[in-house]
Amino acid sequence: MRDGVDARIHVELLAAKVTVTAPGELDTYLRAFTRLTELAVYGAEARALVMRAIESLH
Repeated sequence: MRDGVDARIHVELLAAKVTVTAPGELDTYLRAFTRLTELAVYGAEARALVMRAIESLH
């Protein structure tokens, strides 16, 4: 529990949905999500990335 809130993360796998509640596991998922958010691109940068991927197929 964090600040009186029952913390949980729902993870959808290929064949199941898992609810993570263990503090150590929650921290692992939160760190991973934070890192992926930092690596993500949006808008024009995302479109350019997709276009480069498409062009590399030709």
